[in-house]
Amino acid sequence: MKSLLKLHSLKSFLRPSLPSAIVHGLPGRQSSHFTYVPDTVAEAEGETVRQNLFQSINSALDFALATDDSAVIFGEDVGFGGVFRCTVGLQDKYGKDRVFNTPLCEQGIAGFAIGVAVGGATSIAEMQFADYIFPAFDQIVNEAAKYRYRSGNLFDCGKLTIRAPCGAVGHGALYHSQSPEAYFAHTPGLKIVVPRGPIKAKGLLLSCIRDDNPCIFLEPKVLYRSAVEMVPTKEYTLPLSTADVLDEGDDITLLGWGTQVHVLREVAQIARQQLNVSCEVIDLVTILPWDRQTVFNSVKKTGRLIIAHEAPITNGFGAEIAAAVQNECFLHLEAPIERVCGFDTPFPHVFEPFYLPDKWRCFSAVKKLLNY
Repeated sequence: MKSLLKLHSLKSFLRPSLPSAIVHGLPGRQSSHFTYVPDTVAEAEGETVRQNLFQSINSALDFALATDDSAVIFGEDVGFGGVFRCTVGLQDKYGKDRVFNTPLCEQGIAGFAIGVAVGGATSIAEMQFADYIFPAFDQIVNEAAKYRYRSGNLFDCGKLTIRAPCGAVGHGALYHSQSPEAYFAHTPGLKIVVPRGPIKAKGLLLSCIRDDNPCIFLEPKVLYRSAVEMVPTKEYTLPLSTADVLDEGDDITLLGWGTQVHVLREVAQIARQQLNVSCEVIDLVTILPWDRQTVFNSVKKTGRLIIAHEAPITNGFGAEIAAAVQNECFLHLEAPIERVCGFDTPFPHVFEPFYLPDKWRCFSAVKKLLNY
């Protein structure tokens, strides 16, 4: 008990205060800036069960441990289920040698994860919040991403997956709301994946765990409980680097990932109802390597593109997409590419509703491009 109290005291000292609503995964003050649109699966996928996002992730991790004796899961508090309950029950089922807590040291977690993977095991690490992945930045971009390359394919740490909750949650402020995908998208050798809901999360996470490259799996934390779908109970995987065309349209392409996909689907409905405009909505799914051809094909058809993400606009991943689309689709464009993103400030607290690229900001961008 003394050691446990010391650990919690250490967390309080080292970290900015953690809002209790975040720790317990409760809905936030401004967490309903979107309307969740659930996915469905074909009957051929077999039996399904009603699950939210953290339950589907737990199911994927359960299958990973059950089908691979070398797989281990570790991170801060994962033995207790983690702050978002994604690993609840797994230590009881598989033992403390396969699901275990680590010290509060992200650089150590990443370094240990690399060593586990280099040693031939399947390494699944959790960063408690994506905001705290930065102490591990050197290990991830200078070691994990380059291990195979610098050894001439003699060694690699491909069986490495790093999970991290990301994005706005309604009350997280500057230390619990960031979307760091663009930092890592600059690094060859990594794969970066962001699911939009429970069905995608289960299949994509298992694909990451079994991929032969280091993967960063970013989980939009506001969806942990608000996203509910009928998820297949069986083990299955979904392809990485394949974008999903969720709604087909002819007039404008709306591109996002994670939570922002649901914002854009609502924008498409508003545009259809108020402007009689047909929007094509695409979930990029994988940030790196991204599905260029699906995006290019859509823009060549519609002639207009809006990219929306929660991260700040300057050097956000939307800038890379815009540059690539401009280069490939220039003669098809009817208007400049528009980005609707977070602002170039630290993520605010009480001003979060003004910071987020909500449906009204995105809808204004739709009208701007149509009137260009």
